[in-house]
Amino acid sequence: MRLLLYNIRYGAGIGMHFHLPVPYSGYLKNTNGNLQNIVDFIKSVNPDIIGLIEVDSGSFRSEKSNQAENIARELNHCPIYQSKYSAASIVQKVPLLNKQGNAILTNQEIKSQKFHYFREGIKRLVIELELEQISVFLAHLSIKFRHRQYQLQDLHAMIEPLKKPVIVAGDFNVFWGDRELQLFLSATGLKNANTNGEPSHPSRSPRRQLDYIFHSPQIQITDFQIPEVKLSDHAPLICDFEIEAHKN
Repeated sequence: MRLLLYNIRYGAGIGMHFHLPVPYSGYLKNTNGNLQNIVDFIKSVNPDIIGLIEVDSGSFRSEKSNQAENIARELNHCPIYQSKYSAASIVQKVPLLNKQGNAILTNQEIKSQKFHYFREGIKRLVIELELEQISVFLAHLSIKFRHRQYQLQDLHAMIEPLKKPVIVAGDFNVFWGDRELQLFLSATGLKNANTNGEPSHPSRSPRRQLDYIFHSPQIQITDFQIPEVKLSDHAPLICDFEIEAHKN
C-alpha cells in the first residue's frame, strides 16, 4: 500500500511569482494552474492514501471549488476534508482563512471517520480515518513550541486506546529538530518511516525535516522517498508499507 503526504500550500506555488508584487502575495492569487500540476504529480505516483495539508475548500483563490474534492475526483478517491480551525475559532469568521483545511483521500474502504481538535493553538484539526486494517491520523501542528508540546500530548491520548495499527502523518513544524518528538514517540511506540532523517523543507533546497510519517511496529515500511518536486514549499513524502499478519 502506498501513502503520500503532501503540504500543497493551497496550490499557491513557490518562487518569484509567489512573492510578487509583495512577499507572500501568492496566497491571494488564483491557484488552479499550479494545482493541476500537483494533481498530475499525484497521479504519477498512484497512492492509495493521500494526506493533504493546507487545502482550500472554496475561497476565491480556488475559484470557489474544493481542492480536495477536485483532486479526489481525478484519482477516483474518496475525500475526507475539514477546516483546520475549530467551529468556535474567530478565524472561522475571516474570509479566505475559513476555507483553509486538511484532507485525507483514499481508494480504500472507509470504516469510520472522526475530526478531533487540539486544545491549544490556532490550527487544531486532526483527521482520523479508520480503514480495514489500520487507522490513519493527519495533523498540522502549531508553529509555537509550547503549543506543539500540548498538541503532542493530545495526539498521544487519541492514539492510545486504539487496537489497530496506526499511521500518524503531517506537518509537525518541529523547528527545534526531531528531539521535540522523542517523548511522543517513546510514549506511543511509533516509528519514523524516514529512518535516514531526510529533509523535506524548503523544497528548493531541503534542510529541515518538518513533515513526518509515523507508524506502529506492526507496519513494515518497504520503501520511503522524498521526490524532488517543487510545486509547493514542502516536498512530498511517499511511503510504501505492508501490515504484518496478526499472530494468535
